Amino acid sequence: MSGRSDSRKSRPSPGGALWDNTKQFLIAIVLALMIKTSVVEAYKIPSSSMEDTLLVGDFLLANKFVYGARIWLTNLRLPAIHDPRRGDVVIFIFPGDGVTKYIKRCVAVGGDTIEVRDTVVFINGQPQPRPAKGKFGGDNEGIHLTKVRQADQRDTRDFFGPYVVPPDHYFMMGDNRDNSYDSRYWGPVSRDAILGEAMAVHWSWYEPAKDDSTYAKLGSPEVSISDPLSVPRLFWFNVVHFLEKVRWERLFRPIT
Repeated sequence: MSGRSDSRKSRPSPGGALWDNTKQFLIAIVLALMIKTSVVEAYKIPSSSMEDTLLVGDFLLANKFVYGARIWLTNLRLPAIHDPRRGDVVIFIFPGDGVTKYIKRCVAVGGDTIEVRDTVVFINGQPQPRPAKGKFGGDNEGIHLTKVRQADQRDTRDFFGPYVVPPDHYFMMGDNRDNSYDSRYWGPVSRDAILGEAMAVHWSWYEPAKDDSTYAKLGSPEVSISDPLSVPRLFWFNVVHFLEKVRWERLFRPIT
């Protein structure tokens, strides 16, 4: 009987090594999906409705656990640390289509009476301070409500309510009050539609509008299917202007 060990017995077969690697990869994917759906998820800001709290091109992380995250592949929720509160910046499913993810500030909760009088928000009869980086101004993005209250007392952009928020619902408004499509137009958000609370900006990429003074220098070239070189041209442009287009001062900034 030989005292030497047979090294062939401890060496995995090519098929076994492939399966081990595949299992590790699948476990990593499952864990990543569970974290994304239940704990933290990343979102991109596509519009100016939350300026100047959030800017177009901001990428943010949202805490889904705090409001009671949904358990992956089920309709069940984990226990919430707390429900959305006045002042929270909240990600939710838009009631209009049940699909699109919106981000707004919660200004009133179930049972509150909200009223807007000449741009001032009143909750239960008390005037509310404007968000620290909130603002007025803009073209209202074609939103049909007008600036002044009509003779027939219809709700408008700057005059709304009084309106009592139903139980288990939340009234959401953008910080850019003149340029936000929000609960003044399509009503409150149900508790079931709430996804999470915005935590911090983890990345911010500046893409100027065509009427911006910096567009000639920093506006990215367009990508076209008919132009095969447009993709590498865009890639090279962003490499050259990388330091200028990243909003470094916004990285890892908490959202308040």
